[in-house]
Amino acid sequence: MEEFAPILEKYTKDPKNLISILHDVQAFKGYLCRDAITAVAEYLGMSASEVYGVASFYSEFKFHKCGKHVIKVCQGTACHVKGSDRILEELETRLGIKPGETTDDGEFSLETGACFGTCALAPVVVNGKVFGNVDKAMIDEILEAQDD
Repeated sequence: MEEFAPILEKYTKDPKNLISILHDVQAFKGYLCRDAITAVAEYLGMSASEVYGVASFYSEFKFHKCGKHVIKVCQGTACHVKGSDRILEELETRLGIKPGETTDDGEFSLETGACFGTCALAPVVVNGKVFGNVDKAMIDEILEAQDD
């Protein structure tokens, strides 16, 4: 709990502050580890399962450390129809990971999303910036993009 004390102390011990606290903890740590969930729960007088239940509802919260570069492949209808599954397969092959995983060197994490709201550019991949009309020839450019 000591590690998270400076964050927790910014808030009153009111469960209505849960989402804001979780965002701050994730910004500090990079993800929501078990110790963070426990610390937040204790601080707010909640159970760890309640805190985890809320956090796991929102796709923005991560429960594992992400890579330096997070590559997101849209799997919405327009992107799927335009071949995002082939793009995802190529990224999986090139990176040696599946969605939700991070490369051993900590450089890349691979994620998918339901819709990024950029259907006119389908298929879409995000790595710090939006890449539209993606094909396999663009994979090198996407992997070399700097998102920091």
